Amino acid sequence: MAEARQQSRAANWDEEVELLARALPPELARALHERIDPSELLEIVLDLGREPAARVPGREILLADHPVSASDLEHVANNVGQFGDDNRAGIERTLHRVSAIRNRSGRIVGLTMRVGRAVTGTGEIIRDIVVSGQSILLLGRPGIGKTTMLRECARLLADELRKRVVIVDTSNEIGGDGDIPHPGIGRARRMQVKTPLLQHAVMIEAVENHMPEVIVIDEIGTELEAAAARTIAERGVQLIATAHGQTLENLLVNPTLNDLLGGIQSVTLSDEEARRRGTQKSVLERKAPPTFDVLVEIQDRDRVAIHMPLADVVDTALRGPMQTPKIRVRTREGRVISNVDAPVVVASEPAPAAGSPAKPLGIFPYGVSRHHVEQSIKELDLPVRVLGNLDGAGAVLTLKNHYRRRPDSLRQAESRGLPIHILKSNSASQVRDALSRIYGVDKQDEATTRALAEAAAAIRQVKTTLRPVEISPQNAYLRRLQHQLVAENELSARSTGKEPQRRLRITPSPEEPA
Repeated sequence: MAEARQQSRAANWDEEVELLARALPPELARALHERIDPSELLEIVLDLGREPAARVPGREILLADHPVSASDLEHVANNVGQFGDDNRAGIERTLHRVSAIRNRSGRIVGLTMRVGRAVTGTGEIIRDIVVSGQSILLLGRPGIGKTTMLRECARLLADELRKRVVIVDTSNEIGGDGDIPHPGIGRARRMQVKTPLLQHAVMIEAVENHMPEVIVIDEIGTELEAAAARTIAERGVQLIATAHGQTLENLLVNPTLNDLLGGIQSVTLSDEEARRRGTQKSVLERKAPPTFDVLVEIQDRDRVAIHMPLADVVDTALRGPMQTPKIRVRTREGRVISNVDAPVVVASEPAPAAGSPAKPLGIFPYGVSRHHVEQSIKELDLPVRVLGNLDGAGAVLTLKNHYRRRPDSLRQAESRGLPIHILKSNSASQVRDALSRIYGVDKQDEATTRALAEAAAAIRQVKTTLRPVEISPQNAYLRRLQHQLVAENELSARSTGKEPQRRLRITPSPEEPA
């Protein structure tokens, strides 16, 4: 029975993972077949004097109970491609990457064998931006899928739009090892780079010699590469690239790479201009147009944050709080949802005890809609001012995603001891709930509770049956709250009927007739 399972598992091994396994010593290759589901394999780690391990999501699986020997490492090194100056090698016509750790004398003492896969469909989440011809910069933490999305964008432009696409492939991660590129890049052409130090030169060579309409580059990381990217963009070539950094804020504070955003300079204003702007005399401004039109932060494999147009986003960030980016999520069914709010959850400070300081008279919303805050203050009749910075603020409202990144403004707020109230979504109802908690206001009366409960029940019914549901008539204020609840649950609604019998009709999608 066990033997049959092993044979079944071996039969399911895809060809490219099998090529990676063949580079291992025979004993480790057998263990890999017996113990690992190839669809889950992320990487194999071989360190001299330690047990060999395979990594799958969330855990490590040992491939042997004895340590890796120098001959094991030599066997792998002899069965993969040539190592470059960046200590990376590949396996011909695959996307796998083998990275070496060397001792002082240059001998290999460790290897990381990372599985590379061409995953189709990853570019669909930004397809409209890619095909529009705008230049796109991708950011995200290591391993999140930047190179995979880059490869898919190249294939999309080359195969479906029939554009002349050239990939500058420094470590052969986009097009795979060997002289014949991996089919995952489609009809895109690939230029290999002898050493990472020459990447900027090959970028310019690609434009000057091969007349591309699109240039694709992985890992812009130096000043020379940033300058080469600007040169390419100024020649009217669409540029799709990744850069070192996880967020827009990382690039803003990176003196080497902020030229991709147009560069930042300190400008001294006249007294009159400073008064007109309501700022200090010394301000930060953008030097030039950004190299890219759009910046995409890959937050998860199926979730991105989009900053566009990038010039306006950078200008706003230099003046004060950064604009909240557009969020896109790809569902399991492959549908792309834009501007999705998370479920309504408020992580807020507990109500202050008697004798505690007075309620804050100034609120600083960081990444939260100022309109929502002002609207809620008006509805709750609160004596509160909405501020554009921390000066005079008694509390801060922000979103979970912003707080997780710990930008400078929020670190300063914490150092000043200001309470930070974290909202999980940028919705009017959640802002109102947060302010109600902060100021001890009764959030809703019995009629409001009843109206929202009926809307919530109807939402569950629509999601279950996929059929429209009409609910009881309500006044304009309660209908607005119900509309907000419907939108937060990714459904559609419209008011129907005449006052005082006007009511909501909730439907499963915007296309459903009302």
